[in-house]
Amino acid sequence: MISHAFLDASFWIAYRDERQDFHNEAKRILSDVFRKRTRILTTFPVICEIHAHFSRSAKKRQLVIEDFRDNPVVGIEEVTHQDQQNAFEVLRRQADKSYSLCDATSFVVMRRIGLKQVLAFDDHFRQFGEFEILN
Repeated sequence: MISHAFLDASFWIAYRDERQDFHNEAKRILSDVFRKRTRILTTFPVICEIHAHFSRSAKKRQLVIEDFRDNPVVGIEEVTHQDQQNAFEVLRRQADKSYSLCDATSFVVMRRIGLKQVLAFDDHFRQFGEFEILN
């Protein structure tokens, strides 16, 4: 059985940006994920965050597009209208947390599709308390 892991922007930014503190760790983890044939799932808003991070570098922007466009290892899960509403509700109920709307959307999408594992360097996934961060 092939396992699945959700991909957060914090992980892919670390993987693609050599200046990031977790760059080497991201490379090691991703190598392990590929070795185990884990399928990666993410959402379009996460890809937008990654793309925005690299907006000043034409080469990196194009690389990010190539990373996700028609990649058989990466699935892009649709964000439904109900996911959007549920994300707003997460933010309302947990107003003491500093989750971004993109994080909250990721949380509710992961819940909906039953994913428990995430590739992330963002402490918000740990704070949320429902997911295992792969490391």
